[in-house]
Amino acid sequence: MDGTAIIIILAIAGVASVLLFAIKGILDQLPDVFDSFRRARDAWKHLKEEPDEVAKAEETEETLSPTTVPADGKQEPPAAA
Repeated sequence: MDGTAIIIILAIAGVASVLLFAIKGILDQLPDVFDSFRRARDAWKHLKEEPDEVAKAEETEETLSPTTVPADGKQEPPAAA
């Protein structure tokens, strides 16, 4: 009887630990799923927009200034603080 109780306790603990690892794995993937959903929704909205709306949206986007590279093509590493 003693051995059976120990085996049952170990089995319950094993099932609980596997269940916790599975839940943790699912929860770790949720942020990526939400990001993918957001990108898909934005792409769908962009696809459904009228062509003149797309042109207006592109005009309002900010353009990043290109980084400057010295004339000799060599870049110096950043100075350590």
